[in-house]
Amino acid sequence: MKKEERFARILAHFKAQMPHVTTELEFGSVFQLLVAVILSAQCTDKRINQVTPALFAHFPDAKTMAQAEPEDVLEYIRSVSYPNAKAEHLVKMARALVERHEGEVPSDMNALLDLPGVGRKTANVIRSVAFGESALAVDTHVYRVAHRLGLVSRRANTPYKVEQELVKYIPKEDIPDAHHWLLLHGRYVCTSRKPHCEKCEIESLCPKQTEGSKLS
Repeated sequence: MKKEERFARILAHFKAQMPHVTTELEFGSVFQLLVAVILSAQCTDKRINQVTPALFAHFPDAKTMAQAEPEDVLEYIRSVSYPNAKAEHLVKMARALVERHEGEVPSDMNALLDLPGVGRKTANVIRSVAFGESALAVDTHVYRVAHRLGLVSRRANTPYKVEQELVKYIPKEDIPDAHHWLLLHGRYVCTSRKPHCEKCEIESLCPKQTEGSKLS
């Protein structure tokens, strides 16, 4: 099967099953989305959604969080992964927003990457979910599924390389949804150690290319 056909059939399946899809993180503003995405690194969305209501009640925007100290934020995020580092990143990020952007989250990629605690994946989530741009964030799920489904080559051995190969074949208008399609498929079906191939509706399209896909 040619790669173009593989992409077309897989994307058609996801589009039929999940025509309207977005992040499972809960938030009330672009700033709160940014906070939640930073917190979600190496942590489940379920855990983040348990933590953020109290956090956002005390620090609803950049201005209030910028006035806090890392230990103040730490009190609300102790149960997430790497809480000390994330508390420091969040406070520094909020202060940078106030100092450089009047407390508002920018949509520009370089401006986002210039914020403490924000990497390419986080920036692309914000650009896609908050601003509707055709940006594709590559997390561990997207990376794994893209390799297993044969959507990217073995040469795509970094998240950035996976992103670049994926966007070559995904229609621009589908890119924001494609991130969530691949992510959710990886989170609930094509899981890391024991993928649920028996309930996968696109198994017939899957070459099961596990090398480099973190299957152990």
